[in-house]
Amino acid sequence: MTAATYAGPIVVTAAYFGLWYYLLLGLQRGTKYALRDEYAERGEEFDRYHGQDGRMLAADRAVMNTLEQMGPFLTSLWLHAVFVSVDTATVLGGVYVALRSIYPLLLGKRLSKTQSKRVFAVTGPAYLIVFYLLGSTVAAALGVG
Repeated sequence: MTAATYAGPIVVTAAYFGLWYYLLLGLQRGTKYALRDEYAERGEEFDRYHGQDGRMLAADRAVMNTLEQMGPFLTSLWLHAVFVSVDTATVLGGVYVALRSIYPLLLGKRLSKTQSKRVFAVTGPAYLIVFYLLGSTVAAALGVG
């Protein structure tokens, strides 16, 4: 098999890293420097790691959630693509990446002490995609279904 065989999952993987993971790292970095400057203008010290600024917490949460979900998603995507169906992995992987793009919007620009329940609109379907990709791969390996 050639790389072209896996073009779909390759594009999905690149989109996940390029569009969302690194974009969110840039958002996190930009938030940190903007807050540092805002606090300095007010004569206050910005405490990056122990402060409770809602904007920094939201940027951090978006990055960490994406990072937390990266392992299960990419593992299930590629196992499914290699052993079950490249096309299904590509379509569901694309849906997953699209869902992940909505996560920061649903999380909001400021995070309070409790995470918004709105994010379940993204995390619920994303979990189902991972479970389907992984579950169907295990079923294929066991000769079930």
